[in-house]
Amino acid sequence: MDWLEVFVETSVDGLEIVSGLLYGCGLTGLMIEDERDFQEFLDNPDRDWDYVADELVEEKNNLKTGITFFVTDNMSGLEMLSAIKSGLASLKENEKEFDLGSLKITMKNIKEEDWANNWKKYFKPMPVGDKIMIKPSWENLAEPTDKIVLKIDPGHIFGTGTHETTQCCIEHIENYIKEGDRVLDIGCGSGILGIASLLLGAEYADMVDIDPNAVKIVTENADMNNIPHEKYEVMAGNILDDEKLHEKYSGKKYDVVEANIVADVIVALSPMVPNFIKDNGIFICSGIIDTRLDDVLKALGENGFEVLETKTRKDWCAVASRYTGR
Repeated sequence: MDWLEVFVETSVDGLEIVSGLLYGCGLTGLMIEDERDFQEFLDNPDRDWDYVADELVEEKNNLKTGITFFVTDNMSGLEMLSAIKSGLASLKENEKEFDLGSLKITMKNIKEEDWANNWKKYFKPMPVGDKIMIKPSWENLAEPTDKIVLKIDPGHIFGTGTHETTQCCIEHIENYIKEGDRVLDIGCGSGILGIASLLLGAEYADMVDIDPNAVKIVTENADMNNIPHEKYEVMAGNILDDEKLHEKYSGKKYDVVEANIVADVIVALSPMVPNFIKDNGIFICSGIIDTRLDDVLKALGENGFEVLETKTRKDWCAVASRYTGR
């Protein structure tokens, strides 16, 4: 099996925060590079050596503070990498009181400009749930299907449908979307959940993502699925702290709110979702590593949501809940 070595550059203060995000995305083996360690080594008064090669000093001084980890060079690993990139963008927006450094990602074994296309060799048509067949835009179906065909080209944004979190979300959407529903998809990525909702009968979908590239990618994917522009709108921004964006969606009272992000963001969103959802509306949330499920369930319960169903696949959980009021 091939692996990609990934390095996230951050600050000394950001090491713990970024590590938490990476653990929350399902990673367990992290290598921490702290610029203070080598200086402490040099300044150690109890050292039992009296010479350090200049080359070693130069090499260590050029090292950046950050975290190295590995993902598999396959569809699952590349989806995880997309989720991590989205999570880092969210950290940059939501943790402005901390100096997190650049949060720049660099990779070995693959060029930055190529990685967005590298997963195409792994991405093939696949059924999800009972009603949906996900089809990459460049692939043909091997045989006819009576399922709804959802065409998708996620580019470098999370959302091909191969990740367990997305699959569980789509299964929940199949169960809870009704004809004529109005949907809000928070952290929409490629638009796969909002588009699936529309194909399954929703009347309208608002979609929002922190990545400005989402506007172009979602629009292209909606066009591929013959969804009229008047049936959806996609916006770029951080719904957690952008007051104008928050006001845009508050009071609309959606039938279904969807959020496939990470546990920490879902916990932060839980007090806000009642502003967006009808009484007895459905909140579908995912991107939850199993060790954080209790935190999410607690936040939902504290904010007026009754859990209806939890789906678990591998280490990931997706929750469907109903807003019953405070």
